[in-house]
Order: sequence, then structure tokens, then C-alpha cells
Amino acid sequence: MSTTDGESNPSCNELEQEGSSGTLPPSPTTQSCEESGFAKKRGEYKKRSKAWDHFHVKHVNGVRHAICKYCDKDIAADPKSHGTTPLNTHVAKCPLNPKNKHTGQATLCLGETETLAGEVKGALISWKFDAEAIRKSLAYMVIVDELPFKHVEGRGFQYMMRTACPSFKIPSRWTISRDCYQLYLDEKTKLKQLLKNNSGRICLTTDSWTSIQRINYMCLTAHFIDNDWKLNKKILNFCPIASHKGTEVGKAIEKCLLEWGVDDILTVTVDNASSNDVAVQYLRGKLQNWGKAVLGGKWTHVRCVAHIVNLIVNDGIKKLGESVDCIRAAVRYVRQSPSRLKKFKECVEIEKIECKRLLCLDVPTRWNSTYLMLDTAQRFERAFERFEEQDPYMLQELENLPTKSDWTKARFLVIFLENFYQLTVKVSGSKYVTSNNFFTDISHIHGILIEMTASDNDELSSMARSMKEKYDKYWGKIEKMNMLIFISSILDPRTKLEYLEFVVCQMYGESDGTTIAGLAKDAMFELFNEYKMLNTPASHASSLSSDSPTSKITFHGHGNASKTITDRYKLEFKKRKMELGGRDAKSELEKYLNEDCEEDDERFDILLWWKANSLRFPILSKVARDVLAVPISTVASESAFSTGGRVLDTFRSSLTPRIVQGLICAQDWLRSSKTELNVEENLEELEAFESELLKTGTEPTIIDL
Repeated sequence: MSTTDGESNPSCNELEQEGSSGTLPPSPTTQSCEESGFAKKRGEYKKRSKAWDHFHVKHVNGVRHAICKYCDKDIAADPKSHGTTPLNTHVAKCPLNPKNKHTGQATLCLGETETLAGEVKGALISWKFDAEAIRKSLAYMVIVDELPFKHVEGRGFQYMMRTACPSFKIPSRWTISRDCYQLYLDEKTKLKQLLKNNSGRICLTTDSWTSIQRINYMCLTAHFIDNDWKLNKKILNFCPIASHKGTEVGKAIEKCLLEWGVDDILTVTVDNASSNDVAVQYLRGKLQNWGKAVLGGKWTHVRCVAHIVNLIVNDGIKKLGESVDCIRAAVRYVRQSPSRLKKFKECVEIEKIECKRLLCLDVPTRWNSTYLMLDTAQRFERAFERFEEQDPYMLQELENLPTKSDWTKARFLVIFLENFYQLTVKVSGSKYVTSNNFFTDISHIHGILIEMTASDNDELSSMARSMKEKYDKYWGKIEKMNMLIFISSILDPRTKLEYLEFVVCQMYGESDGTTIAGLAKDAMFELFNEYKMLNTPASHASSLSSDSPTSKITFHGHGNASKTITDRYKLEFKKRKMELGGRDAKSELEKYLNEDCEEDDERFDILLWWKANSLRFPILSKVARDVLAVPISTVASESAFSTGGRVLDTFRSSLTPRIVQGLICAQDWLRSSKTELNVEENLEELEAFESELLKTGTEPTIIDL
């Protein structure tokens, strides 16, 4: 066949010559030009392998070759004999491929690091690509920031990861859920080792909760002071229980302690539910069977201060319920629509009220939110009065508007409740010691109630008397109080026994106060002697010397016979001294009590003081270490599922109990971990790296992150 246009239809020979020169690709078909009859040429096959993104195609003598875009390496890539396997192998090993620049060598980078004091500073850090470390940090992010598992499949997150680290393969939601649980198991192993190496006793707090799936959960939290005299708060378990009955709770706590291998329990802090009394009694019996109950476990049960304060205050607020209801209705009316709120803000500007707070509505069952509502609302009294004049519908919707008398009562109530609010905030802390302030706090409440009872205002006086009755129910008689309240105050170097004697005499009178102080002193010595017996090797050695047949003194010509007799005499002498009155045991405690009290400074660190004086008071410091770790509220356990804390929301509570337990425990451990930022490890690695550079004279490459 021929055409009139030779340029548009080249001959077969011309096509072969151009194909051999590499300027024009040959036809993919194997038929000759004559056999095909110059039929329509078939195009090349579509390249489906991702390896071709890194290569150029070149045909040499009819054979397809792949040319690397980075290093120009020529690789035969005939589809019938080679395939794309050599191409994928080269892409992964190409030294000039920008995605393969990550080696095992660390790189100095400019980044941010956090000091132990919590201050963020710019610093040089060492970094290297580690896919496993990135996956672990991704699981850390999901746990600590309370993100759903499907967050890793989000379009925005994947785009960010492809930009920041293209070499990292983003896991699926199922993989990240397994990574989160594995992180929980790894942290659990570390915590078990910490508890095993800890020589002090553990104090527990527990609380129960029912999820939206109607599953009963129990949160068990351990509080202890480690060997470095640092206060620790760790959630041991967040497990489902059959019911909220005391026996079931006690068995769940026992099972958890056996799982963790923990039996040195000093106290269990619970709220005032009657079922908790049964649970503590059950646990006390188990501790006695294990031989780990201090003084028979008679001080194991500690009642939550926050719950008792809540009961006391609620009894008082009932006396002024009508005034509180009127103010609550007014606040709710203003907040019901944006137009009302805007008009109220205009009234605030007209009345020239400079308060920048916003009106907040309380939860009637939580007195602390009622306090915050009244504290804010009473500052806008004039704005409410003007708003009533400008809004004619307010009087129609509300039966009773706040009067001058109501606002006056609200101010008195705010001043009165402020003391209880500050007390609740202080005792709810879990990062600092609270037991040493237990006695000071309840004596402060006692003094406030006594003053308000003598008030000229009949309503406030009646409210204070009602609260005083509830106070006396828990803290009115020495028989109903846990003696650790007084012992922890004695172990505070700023107060000791002298302050305790003075305050109880002020609270209960000279006669009863002296009796109570004497009982507290006896309890202190009783606990100290118990620790003396438990921590003195001589007592155990003497018991062994009298019971074990191998400890009998024999004379068979051995040269160490005289030394054995001397050792036995020393052990028997120490044992007799302790049996005759324990003068040696008491001397350490008496020495502490006879010394002057420390200055009461806000910067005083009681744990640091005991750490510095542990060599002077070896046994007493062990007592202080355990008693000061006692939490006086159950807020640490409640916060695990608190709505305000947002630790366990409706989405997480709908997961399986096993995953819920892993997320809650791991979140608590990771947030409280001192090594989560790896500050010290990065600094040590950086110093070693810099020293090597100084030896070799090499200048480091710094990458700005």
C-alpha cells in the first residue's frame, strides 16, 4: 500500500531503523509489517506496578529497559522474562532515593524538650527513623489524647503523615487498637516491677460506676511513696464487677491484688456507702490471713473527706433552699436564649459592673457547682434588677424573683461555702501529700461551724447547727475516728504533738482534749513499735535461734565457736530489751518529738524533709513513708470516669471491658510517667554523640524540624 504523503506514512524499513536508534518505540506486536498489513498498531500495556513511578522507560534493540530516576541505573525490564521484581528491589536499596535516606545513624535535630520542672525549651535532640517507635508513639497519642481508633484512617491525618514521614506505613484502626493494648501490657510489666522493688506499703482508693452499657465497673487505685520519696498514683485495675454489693467489691479487690502480687496494704479509702464497709471488712480479713495487716487492720478503713464534706454542706444548703432556687431560676431564664443573654450583658455595661465572669448554671446535686453559681450571680445583682425592669416576661414566667433578702443570704452562703470549697479542692489532689493536713482540715471545719452557730443571723445559725450535727456523726467522737488522722499530723515536722494537743483542747475542751491527745500519742507509739518489730532483723534472727536446730551452739573444735556465742548473746540482749519496755525502740520517736518544730513555710516539702532525715530516723521514716501516702479522698478513683475529667466518655465506655481497662490504665500510667518525654535519654545520647564528633573533628548536620 502506498500513500501520497510519504512523511505521514513512513515505510516499514524506516520504522525499524528508527526503532533501533531508540528515537521511536517499536510496535508491541511481534508480527512483521507485511503480516500486519499496516493495521492499526496496538498501544503499550498499562503499567500497574508502583515501581514504574521511579523509572524511565527505554527500548534498546526491541528490549524494554528501566532507567532509575535517581541513579540512572539501567535494569532490563522485559515483561516476559524479567517482570518488576528487580525494579522493586532496586527502589528499596537505591542510595539516592530520598525515601531511603533513613539509616540507623542518629541525626541531630532542632526541637523542643521539656525539663523535669515542666518548662519547654528549644534543644538539640538526636533522631532517627524507627517505624516501630512511630507506631508506639501513635498508640501513645490515641490513648493520652482520648482519640478514637478510626482517627488513624482520617484523611487529614494520613495527609499529614505522608507529608511529615512518607516512609511510615500508617496502620489501620484494627492494628492501632492492638498496639494500644500491647502498650498497656508493656506499661503493666514496668509497673509490676516498680511495685515489686518498692519497699513501702500501698494505700488504696476504690469507687464503682455503671457505664451506658449497664456494665458495673470498679476502679482500684494504688497510692505509694517510692524508694526515691516520690508520691505515686497508679490505677491498678478498671474491671467489670457483678454488682455493687460489698462482698463482690471485696472479692474484686482481692483478685486484683493477687494478680499484681501486692499484699502490703495499709489503708483502703472509700466513700460512705454501706456496701464499702462490708468490702473493707472482707479485705481486712484477707490481710490478716496473709499476715500483712498492720495492728490487725484496725486502721485499714479510711472514709473519704470529700464525701463527708458533701453530706455536711448539703444539710446546710437545705435551710436556704428557697433563696437558692430563686437565684437558680433567674440564671436559667437569662441563659435560655441568646437575645436575653445579650440584653443582660447590656444591663451589665449600663450598671458598670467590671466582672468578666459569665453566668453559669449549677447541678443541684453538686453543692460545689451551686457555690460557683451563687458566687458569680451575686456579683451581677444590679444587672438582674435592671433586667427585670426591661423584660416584662420574666415576671410572668418566674413565680418568685430574687429579692434583696435572697441576695443577702446568697452572699453569706458564698462566704460560708468558700471555706468548704477550698478544702474540697485541696483534699482532692493526688500529686501531693494530703494526709498530714487531715487533722488540720477537720479542725478548720469545726471552728467555722462553731463560729457560725453563734451568729446573730438566725437562718445561718440554724444552718450551721444542722451541719454540726452531721459533722459530729463522723468526727465528733474519738471512737469513730481513724487514729491515722492524728498520727499523720504528728509526723508533720511543722506541727508534731504539741500543735495536736493545743488544737484538740480548743476543739473539745481541756479535759477531753487532753484525753484525746493522750490516745493519739499512745497510737503513735503503738504503730512505731509495730514497725520496729517488723523491720528489725534481730527479732527474726532471735526467733530463728530459738526454733531452728541448726542454730544451736556446738563445739567440735571449730575456731568460730566463740564468735557464734557472742552473736547469740547480742541477739538475746536486743530481744530482751524490746520485751522489757522497748527503751531502744522508743528513743528514736522520743528524739523526734523532743526536737523543735520546723518553720511553717509554703515551700516546705515534707517528703524531702523525711528523705533527708531518714538516716537519723530509720524506723520512724518508714512509718512516715507509709502514713503520708494515705489519700484522704477517693477523687483519684472517681476521676477515671468523671464527666468533668472526660477520661471515660460515652464512646470509650461502649467498647469491650478488656479494651476499656487497657485504655484507662494505660492513660493514667502514661500521663503520670516521668520518662514519657525521654528527656534524660535524649540528653545522654546527645552528649555521647557530641563527644564522638569532637574526637573525629566532624561537624554535625543539623536539620530544622
